[in-house]
Amino acid sequence: MLKIIRFILGYLIVSLNGVFRPKKLRRSVDEQTRVDKDCESLELYQFYLCPFCVRVRRHMYRLNLTIVTRDAKRDEVHRATLLKEGGRVKVPCLKIQKDGDVEWLYESKAINRYLDHRFS
Repeated sequence: MLKIIRFILGYLIVSLNGVFRPKKLRRSVDEQTRVDKDCESLELYQFYLCPFCVRVRRHMYRLNLTIVTRDAKRDEVHRATLLKEGGRVKVPCLKIQKDGDVEWLYESKAINRYLDHRFS
């Protein structure tokens, strides 16, 4: 029963997100190109219906970020990567690659703070 309620609420949240989209941050073409290049080092592991993942995706949209999303619920390869490299299957999780190092950042608030700090 709880699974059904979560499923219904998840679709409700995703639907409302589609209706009430935030405004995208506008940048110059050169600045947006730089931001897009910086986003190539990021991947968001997520579940489509997870409300915390929706929060991060909304924030990415608001900041006009093109971060690749990985579905760790439906795609076994991404789920295995999250478990093996990130240490646990918990979403949302932002994979950050920088100078050959990889950091796995969990928790929607922490991810949004990181994105604000790096891209606002």
